[in-house]
Amino acid sequence: MKHVTGMMMVLLVSLSACGKSNDNKPAEKVAPQNLTVNTVVSTDSSGTVTFTAVADHAVSYDYDFGNGYIRTTANGSTSYTYNTPGANTYKVQVTAKSADGLTTSQSVSVVVPVSTKLLWSDEFNQDGAPDPKKWGYDIGTGDNGWGNAEAQYYTDRQQNVSVSDGTLKIIAQKESYNGKDYTSARMLTKGKFNFTYGRVEVSAKLPVGGGTWPAIWMLGSNIATAGWPACGEIDIMEHKGNEPQKIYGTVHHPDHAGANGDGGTTMVANETGAFHKYTLDWSPKQLRWYVDDKLYFTFNNAAGLPFNHDFFILLNFAVGGTFGGAIDPAFTKGVMEVDYVRVYKN
Repeated sequence: MKHVTGMMMVLLVSLSACGKSNDNKPAEKVAPQNLTVNTVVSTDSSGTVTFTAVADHAVSYDYDFGNGYIRTTANGSTSYTYNTPGANTYKVQVTAKSADGLTTSQSVSVVVPVSTKLLWSDEFNQDGAPDPKKWGYDIGTGDNGWGNAEAQYYTDRQQNVSVSDGTLKIIAQKESYNGKDYTSARMLTKGKFNFTYGRVEVSAKLPVGGGTWPAIWMLGSNIATAGWPACGEIDIMEHKGNEPQKIYGTVHHPDHAGANGDGGTTMVANETGAFHKYTLDWSPKQLRWYVDDKLYFTFNNAAGLPFNHDFFILLNFAVGGTFGGAIDPAFTKGVMEVDYVRVYKN
């Protein structure tokens, strides 16, 4: 009897263990279901589209806006502003994700109109010197207040700035000139074209070489009276030859100037071997930076900031300085090439 009882105990324990194993079986994972996506395109040609996605069992939503930009939102609602002029069609993919990591996707196409009212432009189609009705120059070293300890002397000579074959060339070169070891050019529309709000597009190919510092930027037109940084500065594109492929977009204003500016960066492949489009969207609400129509930085504007009055445009190619950094001893010549500068009215 003792032997039989022992066998029964083993059997009961075994059955009990089997029962516990079945009770602890993992629950089946559930993917999002019934995904629907609604879109509302702004009628003011601003390029803004509002998206709303809803799905059962979803805890987050990934949006691929069809232009390389991706955003994640928890509640499925978001808005995005496209900036390519004209009426363009984008295929937007929305992916709903469950708490278990399972996904369900849906694609929608949206046609987005963006205002094409051109306010000002230079296409650089006339060979020779840049159009004097559109551009002036800062001449000298900037040691009187507008420089950053750079190594170049800015001139308006053909050796440093010219238009040929449909593009502007700003040329920095190593040469002894007026006490400096390099020359280059700094162009500006000050007194010729000033504007408040709009979209600025510049197609440019950047120079190669350690210490090169090309820039596409803007300054408040009241700089003579307000001074810097109270006038405001908007850097649409800055690049360091010492940091290949890295593009900077920045604003400078009181308490946020110099190295303390507000900005963002993005990586751009072949920035020195091909033309890329550098864009600023500027409105009373926001400033947004794009490269090749891909948004990479947004700054919220406000009434108390110096970004609500006229600005002018600058194109320049510095060498060295506080931002450009160490100059490669082998650098002798570099070219910042610009295909066009266009300003559209919002």
